[in-house]
Amino acid sequence: MALPSDRAPLAERVEELLAVGGPLPIVSAGDPVLRSVTEPFDGQLEPALLARFIEALRVTMHAAPGVGVAAPQVGVGLRIAVIEDPAPVPDEVRVARGRVPQPFRVLVNPRYEAVDEERAAFFEGCLSVPGWQAVVARHASVRLTGLDEYGQAVDELFTGWPARIVQHETDHLDGMLYLDRAELRSLSSNEAMAERWAQPTPDAASAALGFELP
Repeated sequence: MALPSDRAPLAERVEELLAVGGPLPIVSAGDPVLRSVTEPFDGQLEPALLARFIEALRVTMHAAPGVGVAAPQVGVGLRIAVIEDPAPVPDEVRVARGRVPQPFRVLVNPRYEAVDEERAAFFEGCLSVPGWQAVVARHASVRLTGLDEYGQAVDELFTGWPARIVQHETDHLDGMLYLDRAELRSLSSNEAMAERWAQPTPDAASAALGFELP
């Protein structure tokens, strides 16, 4: 399915996307929408349409499956993203990565800032870069500010894997992909990940592939 024209008003583009029903098509790397800074949300979608769009993002995230989807990933240049992580991982992974369940959240006009200088590096993937993963060193803790879908202020501290998720999705809204921050020597296919680098931490990959960890 072709994406709506970039020249159409945002509300019309969203209506066209939603008219098909079901999960929305994920935009892949190489599409300019993934490299453009998004418009802050300021009522471009009336409440009913915003609610339908958010539900479509949720359906799309679940179908992918993923733990977050940003509006540009479905071709819409609005500063909106959704996250949710049931974190169905073994205890050793939970402990090493700080991966704990996150309920469904809507992030409107989010921004983050580092809490301190601590960084954590782990393999990371993206629905818009299918088939590949790479190690990304990110802030271990961030303060996220913005709004929720009801216009209520959000000011929250995220640590561990949830901090990674909100950084990844907020970066999308600034025209960045995780590869922009990745250790490119770590770039691995999903097959190589399953065969070689499924450990809770990337220490073995660092030694074998020749990249440094923070």
